[in-house]
Amino acid sequence: MSALTRHYTRLASGAGAALLAAMALLAGCAVGPDYRPPTPKVAAAYAEKGPWKVAEPRDALPRGDWWTVFRDPELDRLETLAAKASPNLQAAAARRDQAFALANVSRADLLPQLSLDPSGSRTRYSGHRQVPPGVGHSAYTTDSYSLPLDLSYEVDLWGRVRRLDQSARAQAQAANALYQSALLGLQADVAQAYFNLRALAREIHVVRAGVVTRKEGLKLIRIRFSGGASGELDVLNAQTELASAENDLLALEQRRTALTHALAVLCGQLPESFEVIAEKPLVTQPPALPVGLPSDLLERRPDIAAAERTMAAVNAQIGVAKAAFFPDIRLVGSAGYNSSELDSLLHSTSSQWSFAPMISLPIFTGGRNRANYERAKAAYREAAARYQGQVLVAFQEVEDSLSALRTLAAQARVVGQAVDSARKAAALSQFRYREGLVSYLEVMDAERSALQFERLASQLEAQRYAASITLVKALGGGW
Repeated sequence: MSALTRHYTRLASGAGAALLAAMALLAGCAVGPDYRPPTPKVAAAYAEKGPWKVAEPRDALPRGDWWTVFRDPELDRLETLAAKASPNLQAAAARRDQAFALANVSRADLLPQLSLDPSGSRTRYSGHRQVPPGVGHSAYTTDSYSLPLDLSYEVDLWGRVRRLDQSARAQAQAANALYQSALLGLQADVAQAYFNLRALAREIHVVRAGVVTRKEGLKLIRIRFSGGASGELDVLNAQTELASAENDLLALEQRRTALTHALAVLCGQLPESFEVIAEKPLVTQPPALPVGLPSDLLERRPDIAAAERTMAAVNAQIGVAKAAFFPDIRLVGSAGYNSSELDSLLHSTSSQWSFAPMISLPIFTGGRNRANYERAKAAYREAAARYQGQVLVAFQEVEDSLSALRTLAAQARVVGQAVDSARKAAALSQFRYREGLVSYLEVMDAERSALQFERLASQLEAQRYAASITLVKALGGGW
């Protein structure tokens, strides 16, 4: 052990003993209410009934990789890309990291703060300075060297620092939950955009087939018009129907381009270099999702977790505000060496130390402490109300999604029947027109109806997948 270390150990022994005694007091009470997690009322089961299945154990799928239930490699690729490159998600991660760093800063205040502040100076005094009578006026120079180890410590007798630490850690946990919420939202947006593209591809295929059919119909009518079997009005109507279908096709192509660009941005990619394979038709019925019990929802949703952690953080601030009514006790000390000669700085005779307990008692603050305390309690009531509101919204979103899935499934069955009937009607009208039994107006009406219901069937597919993804998001993304 060096001489410097031995001297510091001896000089700081008195201050260290006092510090240990003060820290032993920290086992005492901390003012303010201890946090108790809320226990909101939940139903035993969801009101909506449907074809979804009971939730399996949470280890059935990788935690958070909920989209794998769709068994789509392209979707897997897009989700991985978005998680790595999304700027919005990176910003959320940075906010989370900031919160954890601030929690570490708060934790540091629980410990003594030590600093080593060496200094050296040389001062020349003027020979013409004012001095008492009988003292010489000659100029002279002095040196001063100092090597102090300074200590500062707040004796957390009332738990103020501990409550600050509790609040900071809860805020960091809330920030992490908000990051998870942002991740879940990004995953849902990517999946929804992808399935919208696939449904749109089918709708484009339907409309493109309709354009081909109308071109063939126009060609037939022109032949009949040349032979005198049809009038000019039939030709004009057929041209109008073809132009309308071509316009619809162009609009759908533009919509697909815009949706592809939006998906590229979600994945953190430049639109011009982004490629996605979304031509495969959607499975008519989305896979059944494990819904589980309403009580599980409180454990899965990250936004509810964030609201609960915010409650904990605000609750700790009540203790911080209450501690302001009590004395603030601090220990300040210094131990080290001071000498006018550098060679003798580390000699035992150059040692010095000081120790000063400091107490600050609030006597009159003009009502500031009381106002801060009441504000902290009101902030907790606000956080509790927001938590309860978030729980209610969560249950509403799940019930809405379940209801939408049930209704859309029924609509899909009805529209599917309508598609079959409309196709048969269109084929029959074409036959009757070629036989000269009906006008071309009847053919146009039948084909327009068939195209309308086929497009509606494609749109319902997209809506059913969107409702499934919304349900996943409402459930918190894991099971």
